[in-house]
Amino acid sequence: MSVPYGTAACEPPDSSDSPEEHLARLLGRALNSFELPDESVRRLDCALAHDSSLHSAHHGGGLHRETYRHTWLLADGSALTLWELAHNTAPGGEPQHEVYVDEEELRTATARLPLPSEAPEFELPVTAVAFPLPAVRQTYASDDSPDHARRLLRRAENADRPGAETAALLSTACAHRITQAFGRPSRSGRTALCISLYEHAFLLGDGGEMSLWEVEHTVTPDRRHMCEVYTSEDAARRAMERRAAQSC
Repeated sequence: MSVPYGTAACEPPDSSDSPEEHLARLLGRALNSFELPDESVRRLDCALAHDSSLHSAHHGGGLHRETYRHTWLLADGSALTLWELAHNTAPGGEPQHEVYVDEEELRTATARLPLPSEAPEFELPVTAVAFPLPAVRQTYASDDSPDHARRLLRRAENADRPGAETAALLSTACAHRITQAFGRPSRSGRTALCISLYEHAFLLGDGGEMSLWEVEHTVTPDRRHMCEVYTSEDAARRAMERRAAQSC
């Protein structure tokens, strides 16, 4: 997670953290963690993967406030989100952390903070924006991209994996990049399962762009790694939910 204006009020998550370790770190620094419903904490005992992102930030006059969204994929295929509020109440003061299960509770807690109204605001929209944003050109690496596409499609084991038409399009790829879109796998606990999502984005010879979405998991009888590949993020995330439910 990155924080604007160069102020890091919240400790960045370690990419090697398991879901259990990440939860422990979050609850350990939150002053009000004892107020969380027991049922929510119990549900997180079966988390298979987690993801964190900066949701919004407010800085000015030496004061700051950031909110973070922490989401866990659970073994029943559902997801649970905790909202973290990190802030200082006086210039130069130590950052404090609070955690909430409901976004409305987060807004109420945020409204109580004594931040100056003239402080600049930085918001990350969740579902929509009020004005069009310019497209951001991603950085690609040229490294035998057609071969990377062939190997990705070859290891896909799902019956509805992309077919010959997609393979033909990707044979013209001149560059690609790989981004982990969700999941830091569980390395401990009762299941030691892994479910992760990766985006493989390709720059095609005609200047177009195309992405394949890879779900890597160990929801198999012998806990071996299995790869599934989809042409849309929605289809890949539905597959993640199905596999998580199968692990129960």
